[in-house]
Amino acid sequence: MDKLVIRGGKRLVGTVTVSGAKNAALPIMAATLLAPGEHVLRNVPHLRDVSTMGRLMANLGAGFHLEKNRAILDCTEIKNYEAPYDLVSTMRASVLVLGPLVARLGKAKVSLPGGCAIGARPINLHLMGLEKLGATITLDAGYVVVRARKLKGASIYFDMPTVTGTENILMAAVLAEGKTLIENAAREPEVVDLADALIAMGAKIKGAGESIIEVEGVKKLKPLRYRIIPDRIETGTFMAIAGITGGDITLRNTRPDHLDAVINKLKDTGMKFRLAGKSIRVIGPERLKAVSTTTMPYPGFPTDMQAQLMSMMCLAEGASVISEKIFENRFMHVAELKRMGADITIEGGIATVRGVRRLTGAPLMATDLRASASLIVAAVAAEGETSVKRIYHLDRGYERIEEKLQSLGADIIREKE
Repeated sequence: MDKLVIRGGKRLVGTVTVSGAKNAALPIMAATLLAPGEHVLRNVPHLRDVSTMGRLMANLGAGFHLEKNRAILDCTEIKNYEAPYDLVSTMRASVLVLGPLVARLGKAKVSLPGGCAIGARPINLHLMGLEKLGATITLDAGYVVVRARKLKGASIYFDMPTVTGTENILMAAVLAEGKTLIENAAREPEVVDLADALIAMGAKIKGAGESIIEVEGVKKLKPLRYRIIPDRIETGTFMAIAGITGGDITLRNTRPDHLDAVINKLKDTGMKFRLAGKSIRVIGPERLKAVSTTTMPYPGFPTDMQAQLMSMMCLAEGASVISEKIFENRFMHVAELKRMGADITIEGGIATVRGVRRLTGAPLMATDLRASASLIVAAVAAEGETSVKRIYHLDRGYERIEEKLQSLGADIIREKE
């Protein structure tokens, strides 16, 4: 396994090009199952999760090739309808093939994803939606088996917004007979990107990005040519790095409109932003000011930026309160930050962070994707040397992060453990 070794304390300056959004690429890759033929996706990041989804697509019978951020998927013949445990267990987004497989083949068999480091995240809402569309569901030795002779439109209400649940039902509904209403739908930009991709394939969808999505089923879809949106969480992570190092970083290939909640919160810390088209210049202050926040579904402050903000608050002037409302167990980075000298106390889903004057490098262990990012944010500002182990978590969501940090002047190298 690899580890990152960082010698912090430098002001980071320069330009970074943000990669395509993993959380948009994965559902759109799954969506290509809906139409026979060759699909071409651009701005696809080279990440562990994308490779895993590619292996799953190949297992189902699709051709998959990724070169220079361009993915080609040939879904002419999809004969297998099973997503096996060894793939689903390493990447929960594998469950996104459920909707497309049932819509195209009339059946799907997908291993239950189970829990993960940041909470259980069950798929009961996915299954409820598919049942409303006319599917029958059975459990078989740790697998969920979904069958439907013909899906039919229905009104589906989610008790709570679910991103992958909304995406799965959206993909199933586009080939269902009649009209489907998805109420209390997730509003994330990645859901909108999936809807835009489906529309480009010939689907009839209204309301993506709002709480009610309307889908009019069509008989068939056509192959896709599409560019994936930029990754808003990678963008936010580099904003945090600019803030904590007092840096001056320009981010290219961005969507500022996807980051309103993050930018507004970071402005309150004393950071400055210069927006110009698809570029954002981010300037950090001499010392950050403490801010408090509560994670919420989009368009609120994203749970995927909570850990990075906490790292910033470790060095901010004053005390901040961070409340995590989306996932349980999403404070697993706190113990590692405290090893660096951070002053953090946890009570339930609320963290109180009292800013200190300095963090000190230490050997650290990553526990999940965003926790990994928070440790990198802290390490680039800490005095001395920090080593971060288990960075395979980081490689699931950040493309060439050490190269991008090196281009900004960071002292960071990847080593074998």
